[in-house]
Amino acid sequence: MIRIQVQLSQKQLEAVRRLALAEERSVSDVVREGVDAVVHARAGTSREEAKALSLAAIGKFRSGRKDLSREHDRHLAEAFAG
Repeated sequence: MIRIQVQLSQKQLEAVRRLALAEERSVSDVVREGVDAVVHARAGTSREEAKALSLAAIGKFRSGRKDLSREHDRHLAEAFAG
């Protein structure tokens, strides 16, 4: 990591500190995530990169439900209901 100095408004610093505290992370980590998000949004992702990211995610998550593909609408409605 390279150390830099960044100036934030009081409002920005308070918001970043709240996020960091709520997520049990460092302020630096939240700022790095924000920088990554802006760089990614402005640079865009090529179709090939998006495809590679999507393929890399396959099989990484499990719901534990055996009927998810058949009952996905019901499960989604239940999740949004609270």
